[in-house]
Amino acid sequence: MESKQFFAHYSELPITQVNEDVTRRLTHLNDLMLVIVDFSNGPMAQPDPPHWHEAEQISYVAQGECLVFIGEEKKHLKEGDMFAVPSNVPHTVQSLTPTLRLIDSFNPIRKDFL
Repeated sequence: MESKQFFAHYSELPITQVNEDVTRRLTHLNDLMLVIVDFSNGPMAQPDPPHWHEAEQISYVAQGECLVFIGEEKKHLKEGDMFAVPSNVPHTVQSLTPTLRLIDSFNPIRKDFL
């Protein structure tokens, strides 16, 4: 692995425009991925549609507040809180503030994000 892959300056990470209100930046190794997701569409009237994936996910709320839906459970989270999503469990978020930043980690990596 080249040394340039060991370090990631936020301002130099490529931005993926998920939709007009959501962007993500990421870095990864073979089996672990870290993704910074920024939402600028809050507060949202309703959550995004649920989704699921093979990867296990642990997320950190770095900025803002949100409702997190995992399976049949719902929780109000704020800066500093975390949540964990098992493999293939439907989940989604609803931003309660104008902006929301989540730091997501995935194992295995989400190849659909590359």
